[in-house]
Amino acid sequence: MQAAIAAMAHVLLVAAPPSSSHTLLATLPNPSSVTRSSSSSSHSPSLHSAFHGVSLKFPSRLNLSLAAVASKKPLTVVAAAKKAVAVLKGTSNVEGVVTLTQEDGGPTTVNVRVTGLTPGPHGFHLHEYGDTTNGCISTGAHFNPNNMTHGAPKDEVRHAGDLGNIVANANGSVAEATIVDNQISLDGPNTVVGRAFVVHELEDDLGKGGHELSLTTGNAGGRLACGVVGLTPV
Repeated sequence: MQAAIAAMAHVLLVAAPPSSSHTLLATLPNPSSVTRSSSSSSHSPSLHSAFHGVSLKFPSRLNLSLAAVASKKPLTVVAAAKKAVAVLKGTSNVEGVVTLTQEDGGPTTVNVRVTGLTPGPHGFHLHEYGDTTNGCISTGAHFNPNNMTHGAPKDEVRHAGDLGNIVANANGSVAEATIVDNQISLDGPNTVVGRAFVVHELEDDLGKGGHELSLTTGNAGGRLACGVVGLTPV
């Protein structure tokens, strides 16, 4: 600051006429005589000139906003909807595609299309593992995180993976179905992602057939085709 004051004095001395009635040195006091405010004062230090009512104020310190130079975190956009798919294959000519969609916090919609089936109903379940190293057998039992017995999709007591039957038509052996379910989700601790859908040989008796397997598998018979659930772009 002293250098700046000296430079100002030099310019004014050169520009001032010799006959000036006052000295410029009186106008600009010695920098050493500038009185700074105490550290407890909230006012900035002032430089007073000989001209009454005129003062030059300088900031006491230079304030830099770190927020202006700090790097900002990139925004993360979370999609409200999620989507997944499973491609069904087996040792027979049965094959198909299952597509799942879920709005944030809502039920999951399952769209199923399977070909190569014999006409009539076939058990359709979500099994607990996405392991197909030994074909559909290694997908394990029905997905059952709540340790319930087997039942129908609308029963209160059911496996989460109990999705009832899909029905193949008599002409092209094609089964198409849309299932809306609240117990299978694409996120959370009980997500279905990484598990497997299985199409069965026989009709699922929905736990009401009285067979020894009714309360575990619905007595739906062998496993014709299966596919692991994986996320896909919405």
